[in-house]
Amino acid sequence: MKIKEIRAKNILSKSGVYDWTINPYLGCQHGCSYCYAKFMKRFSGHKEKWGEFVDVKINAPELLAREIKKKKIGRVWISGVCDPYQPIEKKYELTKKCLEILQKSDWPVAIQTKSPLVLRDLELFKRFRGIEVGFSVATGDEKIKRIFEPRTSPVKERIKALGKLHRQGIKTYAMIAPLLPRAEILVSKLKGKADYVIIDRMNYHYADWVYQKHQLKKIQNGDGLACLFKKENIPCQVLF
Repeated sequence: MKIKEIRAKNILSKSGVYDWTINPYLGCQHGCSYCYAKFMKRFSGHKEKWGEFVDVKINAPELLAREIKKKKIGRVWISGVCDPYQPIEKKYELTKKCLEILQKSDWPVAIQTKSPLVLRDLELFKRFRGIEVGFSVATGDEKIKRIFEPRTSPVKERIKALGKLHRQGIKTYAMIAPLLPRAEILVSKLKGKADYVIIDRMNYHYADWVYQKHQLKKIQNGDGLACLFKKENIPCQVLF
């Protein structure tokens, strides 16, 4: 894994999902086979494969402190093309420092991660007036998880962390994206832990070779799974 410290030119970017997005890192140590953010490699100058490098934007908090004074307040997505709580965050704490700035300025935030490291900042989350914390979880089967995303935390650890956040009064959600085999197991596991669920039924083409290698069948329709969540009174939205 190649780790490089860089100085970014800006940190608060327009987003097609929320109003703004912040990515404290370029690259992601998780290296999931289906990752839609692989296109970011072309802007990095790296020859390493996606998942084998991370550029650390060491001036991210400094940039954010300046930029929020000039931008119109809006909900910030942390993060769009990297996991804000990937292992390197434990050392650099860039996500935490950016969140502290956003909280003091009363900006609303939506966090998306696959890492229980997010629990480190629980007390900080409680100081926000508007915050949501979500976990990306694409299957309820640990064996399937290890096939598609072997470097990520176990599904059970993510769901446990989600439950703790929920019990502490933090608004929580689960993002099932892409829709991997055995995702239906998540219905019972997420009950009482997520305020709502989002299903992305698009199966990213990056992982086609994984399906073929392991002779797995893609789930083409998320509506059936959405119905199962709604039967359990868990609000659910299907994208695409």
